[in-house]
Amino acid sequence: MEINLFNNTDRVPKPKREVRIENVTITPYPDRFRVHVAVGVTPFQERPNLLLVVHDEQDRMVNELNVIETMHYDMEFTLHLRGMTDPAGAYTLTIDLFYETRNPSQDQRIEAFVIPPADNEMDT
Repeated sequence: MEINLFNNTDRVPKPKREVRIENVTITPYPDRFRVHVAVGVTPFQERPNLLLVVHDEQDRMVNELNVIETMHYDMEFTLHLRGMTDPAGAYTLTIDLFYETRNPSQDQRIEAFVIPPADNEMDT
């Protein structure tokens, strides 16, 4: 008799050597000072760590988020763009997935995104 604990065999937890960042979605909020980030990783047997870092066009770090031993393989975060009066411009989000050490990370994704300029029509 076979007992199937997982309805979707593609989502069976994997050993840590097979865990990767599978997808990343970045959506700016209307206020332009925050971004919604959705990260999906391979379902895992051992809980991984993540480091998310946002840099602006001048390569200044404007946000950093550490996730220690996450329990979820589908995650959502709100990241604030700090230290500026106008956030319009190009940014990069770097995500490292790692276990014991981050150097080197087990997997890394670098995603670019743009915060649009303010809509001046509302000011008139």
